[in-house]
Amino acid sequence: MNVLQSMKMAWKQLKASKLRSFLTMLGIIIGVASVILLVSLGNGVTKEVDDQMGDLGSNLITVVNSSVNPNDKYTYDEVMKYQNIDGVKSVSPELSGQVNATYDYKSSSNKVIGTNDQYKAARSLEMKEGRFLLPIDTEYGQKVAVIGSTVASDLFGFGNPIGETIRLNGMPYKVVGVLKEKGASMMGSSDDQIFIPISSAQRLLKDTNVRTIYVETKSAEDVDFVVNTLESRLAIKFGDEKEQEENASSAQMGPSYQVINQQEILNAFNTISTTLTTALGAIAAISLVVGGIGIMNIMLVSVSERTREIGIRKALGAKKRAILLQFLIESIVISVCGGIIGILIGVSGALIFGSVAGISSGITAGTIIFSFVFSLCIGVIFGIAPANKASKLRPIDALRSE
Repeated sequence: MNVLQSMKMAWKQLKASKLRSFLTMLGIIIGVASVILLVSLGNGVTKEVDDQMGDLGSNLITVVNSSVNPNDKYTYDEVMKYQNIDGVKSVSPELSGQVNATYDYKSSSNKVIGTNDQYKAARSLEMKEGRFLLPIDTEYGQKVAVIGSTVASDLFGFGNPIGETIRLNGMPYKVVGVLKEKGASMMGSSDDQIFIPISSAQRLLKDTNVRTIYVETKSAEDVDFVVNTLESRLAIKFGDEKEQEENASSAQMGPSYQVINQQEILNAFNTISTTLTTALGAIAAISLVVGGIGIMNIMLVSVSERTREIGIRKALGAKKRAILLQFLIESIVISVCGGIIGILIGVSGALIFGSVAGISSGITAGTIIFSFVFSLCIGVIFGIAPANKASKLRPIDALRSE
């Protein structure tokens, strides 16, 4: 008997007991679908974070002044001295606060950010219309504002904001630009924010202490050198580590500053995400093994039920190899059919979830191929024992079986 004949007989046998065959496949279906769904969602989340972090670039460094000591202040002039560091492309300070924005009879509460012209490139902001802040705006403390898409919609509806005057805490600011809608991200959304020159923000917020600084390097290779230089200068300004620990112990507060390397955050997240995705995939694969045990159990039952059939075939000259091949192919057909159905369910589930969550589905050919091959191997491994048992039956004993 050739392989094609064995496959036809296996298919007929499965069709003869459809419900039992489906229940046998169920473990494989659930296992394959779970592996594809969980691994794809893990890949999708990783890609989403990579895209968001990638928008900011791997050469972005964030310096956060977290000191509550009133003497530990950062002025705009001090911040801009970091431009003299070798490898630094741009420096963007951020001075923020909450303000009440009004236009005509409409008002909204928004976060205002005082910064300079280099902030747009550092944070990957795009203009919908108008312009961003210019160096002259910061130099002369101009009362101009660039607003996010949500702010524009709240205050102006379908009208054109460019050239109009809004009031921030009662102070008039001319709108010179509107940003493109960006949506929420790990770094917050710019859609509901208002950007003004930092020199103007200092007067509006009555605060000259810069809490956040974005330093963009010329290339990713310059990041380590710039980080080390920044930490050295910060240590000099805020005191050495020992003094910081003493201050933290006495004032019950954390370190005075933080230097955050964007690439390190991204690498750390990717490591965690990869580990978690692998763990989820491994857990889901356990159900494939359970499905394989189900296949072996049913095939053993099938051997017992078809003992006389095996005896007749052996009496007519069927060799041990033909009997083994027939039952092994039946096991493989069950696992392959279950694998195909599981792939269809898993891919559909990943596409639907990705569409609802607004992220990439994360489906890869590698995941699908791995799931299918794994299910095929399950069919072979767990089908060998029943097939071997059937092939070893003696014709005389099999024919005497009731």
